[in-house]
This record gives sequence, C-alpha cells and structure tokens, in this order.
Amino acid sequence: MTDWTQVVDAHGAVGRVPLLLDQVEREEVPEAWVELWDRLCLHGEAVSAASFAALPRLAALAPTCAQALELASAIVRGTLRHPDGEALLAGCPNEVDRLRELVDQRLRTRPADYNRLFGDLLALAGQYHWSASLGDFADDFYAVSCPDCQAEVTIAVGDYGCYAAIRDWDQGDIERRPLRPAPAEELRDPGRWMHHTAGRDGQQRLAEGIRYVFGRAECPACASVFNIAEAHTTANLPPALETY
Repeated sequence: MTDWTQVVDAHGAVGRVPLLLDQVEREEVPEAWVELWDRLCLHGEAVSAASFAALPRLAALAPTCAQALELASAIVRGTLRHPDGEALLAGCPNEVDRLRELVDQRLRTRPADYNRLFGDLLALAGQYHWSASLGDFADDFYAVSCPDCQAEVTIAVGDYGCYAAIRDWDQGDIERRPLRPAPAEELRDPGRWMHHTAGRDGQQRLAEGIRYVFGRAECPACASVFNIAEAHTTANLPPALETY
C-alpha cells in the first residue's frame, strides 16, 4: 500500500493525488484529469515520486479510459527525467507490461496520433532514448559526432533528403553525403521490432525512416563510415545507459 502522506507530487505537495484518483475512478471528471496531469506529468514532461506511485491505479483504468492510458504512458516516457525513475518504475513491472500491450493494441487500429503512441510504446519497452528523439521523418535532423574525427555531423531524414552533412550557419547543410539505410533483413533490435511494428501498421514513412536511422553514414569531414544509431545514442545518453 502506498503511504500518500510521504509521496510528493510535481508541486511538492502530498495527499492531493489519491483524492483525484478516487474521483476519476468513480466517474469521468475533466477537471480532475487536468489537475492529475499537472501534478503527475507537469508540462507533459516533469514527473515525480507520486507519478510512479499512481501508475498501478492508472494502469487499472487504462483498458477503458483513454486519459488514463495517455497519462500513464507519459509518466513512463519521463522516467529518465527523475533521478530515481528507473528504480521507481521497476516496482510495477506488471503494470508496465499491461500498458505496453494496450498501446500496441491501439497502434494496430492506426489512430491519428500514431506517432505519439509509437513513442509511448518505445518508452514502455525501455527505449527511453528513442522515445524522446524519434520523429515522424517528415523533416528530422539528428546531431552526432563522427566516431573517428569527432566532427559535428548533421543527419537528415525527411522530405528534404536523407544525408549526412556539415551544418554551416550561412550556407546551410554542406558537403552532403547520402545515407546508407540498413536492409530490413539486417536490422537488429530495437530497430528490427520498431521497423516491424511500423510496417505492420502501414506506417511506411516511419518504417523507412527507421531503416535510415539504424543505417550508416559517411562523415563529410574524414570519409569514415559509421553507425548512425550508435553515434546518436552516444551523443544523447550517459555511458551507463547506452544501448541502441
């Protein structure tokens, strides 16, 4: 049982969250959901100990309540923003598995907010890095360092092209080199299941973008070829959390 008198929410308060959960468990109360978001996932990003303590109750509501599923998923997406997030999340593995199943079921219906839900799925699978960084590949840019010469390289994947370049403030992206997408059959996890899920749901742009991000790039500065996913993960995660 959670001792809510000891669990602080995003505003540094205690005791308010369980009262709000009681409300939404009884009936649909829009004002209560607004306040729950404010206290459990402030600005859609900041999470607290109360956020993780609320996950079991939100997960119980999630099969029949879209608000609960969205809020619970947003909390999981914020795991790395809390110093004890991973430890707190480890306390409810069954709930996380259930939420992942529910999000995957929603993705199969090809909803209008597919890309957001896909990000939720990544977080629920423990892929916090990709959940935060993967876009819709309409006009995506990723900043990485060449592993060999340390040059700052811009990776573009989208309607304007799929290339590696050096970004110049006056001239834009210069010294462009075409990316080398990974063949679908050569992808390994997490890229493999990400690509499979997007393809299964008819999200061809997303599936193709994943092949590029998990492919290879030629450094415009030294011509060495490197793995984009590895370079981007190294640039965005502490060494202890690096996994692509």
